[in-house]
Amino acid sequence: MACKSGTLYTYPQNFRAQKCLITAKYSKVDLKIAPDFVFGESNTEASFLKKFPSGKVPAFESSEGVTLTESNAIAYLIASEELRGKTPVERAQIQQWLDFTDSNILPPALTWVFPCLGAMAYNKKSMDRAKEGRGQGSEDISLTCSILSLYVHVMDPEFRKPFPNVERWFNTMINQVHVKEVLGTVTLCKKVALADGKKFNELMKNSNTAAESGKKAKAPAAAAAPPSEEAPPAMPKPKDPFEKIPSGSFDMDDFKRFYSNNDEVQSVPYFWEKFDKEHYSIWRCDYKYADELTMVFMSCNLIGGMFQRLDKLRKNAFASVCLFGENNNSTISGIWVWKGHDLAFELSDDWKIDYSSYNWTKLDADSGETKDLVEQYFKWEGADKEGKKFNQGKDLQINLFHSNDLLLILKHYKEKPDIVYFIS
Repeated sequence: MACKSGTLYTYPQNFRAQKCLITAKYSKVDLKIAPDFVFGESNTEASFLKKFPSGKVPAFESSEGVTLTESNAIAYLIASEELRGKTPVERAQIQQWLDFTDSNILPPALTWVFPCLGAMAYNKKSMDRAKEGRGQGSEDISLTCSILSLYVHVMDPEFRKPFPNVERWFNTMINQVHVKEVLGTVTLCKKVALADGKKFNELMKNSNTAAESGKKAKAPAAAAAPPSEEAPPAMPKPKDPFEKIPSGSFDMDDFKRFYSNNDEVQSVPYFWEKFDKEHYSIWRCDYKYADELTMVFMSCNLIGGMFQRLDKLRKNAFASVCLFGENNNSTISGIWVWKGHDLAFELSDDWKIDYSSYNWTKLDADSGETKDLVEQYFKWEGADKEGKKFNQGKDLQINLFHSNDLLLILKHYKEKPDIVYFIS
């Protein structure tokens, strides 16, 4: 049985919270927003973290004392049977679309919208990729909130023209009484918003200022600690696994920026122009267990999970890893570039989790075959050794922001406070 009342902790115009608020309207749940909640302050307090250890928002506390984070979980708890699904099959079908929205719609939507608001550095390649019978249920609400930013900021009439059915459904949803009570009147995009690098630089500048002021504000509290309590010994600064390897002349960050902001017809020659074969090496990886790969989205998550666990390798490495084929008939392979001439994963125990699942081949930087492979994988095209066509690709590049870190930046950005609406 759904909860009948509770409190939602969130910041203004959070689309994930809007999902919960609309669900509450449909389900006749008395859901109040905590009036004094301030993101970046309230969610770092001990009393909040006791209830919600992750510090994430939206966060929900029912009148019975049940506490939850993650918007889909909150929406499920407060949803009526009609929204949640009356049978196990209906509930599974609804969950299927919730998962689809979070994994296939939301990431490219934010990749397209964030740079237009100055909330993320422009990545031309990622942005180009991002463009490529029952009543309203939880999945409709979730999808509406997830694509709202696209319809408001970047999908102009010309772009929407080939998708009349989607637009008809979206207009139906945003004009539902309960949806309108939360979102208000939605004005569809008339002109595509463009990436705003100047605004992004301002955000970065403001975030540094905010971080410094935060440190100063916390200093007196540290001084007030009882003299009898000894401060824990400082953790030794982790060593850079690449510190003993000469840097050479190849500027990895410079190449990544060029690769992100230019077409491959320029970035591939730029790579070879700058590449330092004396201090860097090129490798090919092939996933060993292709016969175990099933759904394409699960295989892509396999690549993404590996990249997440290699976060600290990004500074000294670049990779373009591709999935070829289709559901239940696919392969994963990629091209990697890193500092040094040995397998980089051996330099840190933190990097050894995934690499043993791949076969690694060091390539000759001077050979024509290597140049052809680099071009193919950097351009995300062609086919694998077995003739399976390119399906999807992922790049190991610069890790820009965790979404909550980005929100802290936007919290101090006064010119356009409604920007925070797009942050998860």
